[in-house]
Amino acid sequence: MADSQLYQFLLKWSGDNAWIVQVFVVVFLVLLFNLVLRLVLKRLQHKLKDTDNPWDDAVIGALRRPLNLLVWIVGIAFAADIVGAETDATIFSAVDPLRDVGVIATITWFLLRLAKRLQHNILERSQHKETPLDPTTVDAIGKLVRASVLITAGLVILQTLGFSISGVLAFGGIGGIAIGFAAKDLLANFFGGLMIYLDRPFAVGDWIKSPDREIEGTVEHIGWRLTRIRTFDKRPIYVPNGIFSNIAVVNPSRMSHRRIHETIGIRYDDIDRMPGIVEDVKAMLEQHPEIDTSQTLMVNFNTFSASSIDFFVYTFTKTTVWTRFHEIKQDVLLRISEIISRHGAEIAFPTSTVIVPQAQTPPEAAAAGQGVQQA
Repeated sequence: MADSQLYQFLLKWSGDNAWIVQVFVVVFLVLLFNLVLRLVLKRLQHKLKDTDNPWDDAVIGALRRPLNLLVWIVGIAFAADIVGAETDATIFSAVDPLRDVGVIATITWFLLRLAKRLQHNILERSQHKETPLDPTTVDAIGKLVRASVLITAGLVILQTLGFSISGVLAFGGIGGIAIGFAAKDLLANFFGGLMIYLDRPFAVGDWIKSPDREIEGTVEHIGWRLTRIRTFDKRPIYVPNGIFSNIAVVNPSRMSHRRIHETIGIRYDDIDRMPGIVEDVKAMLEQHPEIDTSQTLMVNFNTFSASSIDFFVYTFTKTTVWTRFHEIKQDVLLRISEIISRHGAEIAFPTSTVIVPQAQTPPEAAAAGQGVQQA
């Protein structure tokens, strides 16, 4: 008798509360599907990781987390529809638009991740090619793609929520004037960053300096508002992009050669040896393997200085690497010193000549001396 009553109770409860069972089944299936999906995508990404195609592993890597979130959004929305149909609560009427917004946001998230991963993969693979891509250009294209995705997603969400896109665009045109006056510095920095990407006066990794401002260092990052420069003492400088449209920027990283320009003096006593020294130094530079003889090469007696006669050396090295340049310059100066010594001359240093007049004997002392001799 008791078993029959319990069976009737469970039958009645399951009939009146069937929606709870349905919700449980939906949540359970979402969990199970998410688990299977993670395992499949993880294994697939591991297989595609070593391929040369930058698209496959980028798509799988960008899809993993957004797809899991999308499954949860659809599953929870379906479960909420079941509860809403049973309870007739007004709050559940917002499930459908929220689900649509969630789906659009998830797709946007996937596209942003895909653009970022593609940018990384393309740059990484281009480093192994003979002509690698410019990182600044690739970064600019990636930022434009992500900005386009965000703007499009925002318009689609507004359209989904029932707003008129044409009205929003018209309001944006009118409000843009006020925003432009209020945020002119922000817009100046934005367009300054755009001009850096288009004109490309420098790129990430370049050494730049400005004669107008105390700015010198290596470019680490070019953003839409700020450019981060690391000085040689490892301090970061954050420069608003709008400043670069008003100052001169020198980019030593793009120099074709480095210049050696030195003035060397020898003693006045060695002036007769100057022609031979100049001739041998010039011959040494023309035969030096690290000197570019196609560029200007000059070695000439230049001036009579206060304590030396000077000749100057003007030439260019083949390398532009700063550390290698100083090694070459050191070798050149040591060879010049050997040439001067080989000619029997010496490198001059500041000297001065002091003339001391001879002491004269006073007349009284001379007379006294003569008197002593006569006595």
